[in-house]
Amino acid sequence: MAVLGGYETYETAFLEAAQPDLKEAVARLVPQGVTRIIVLPYFLTLGIHLKRDLPRIVGELNLIYPSVEIHVTEPLDGHPALKEILLDRARKALGTA
Repeated sequence: MAVLGGYETYETAFLEAAQPDLKEAVARLVPQGVTRIIVLPYFLTLGIHLKRDLPRIVGELNLIYPSVEIHVTEPLDGHPALKEILLDRARKALGTA
């Protein structure tokens, strides 16, 4: 997906139960000269991870890397394409796609 969007440098990260975590992913990007990071939370709704955990982690990263801009996007919930994706999945399940 990153390459499709024209982003040459990217890392996948996880908030829990998998590696690399966000801190490790940022630590991989910074030595490559990355000064602006966009975090795309792959969550459907604004839950506890996005309300509490992610802002805390990004705050810590801002202290560690003060010259790096870290932007966090909104979750997928409410995006117009999500409705179409769900309808497409339903149609495929019913064999009507």
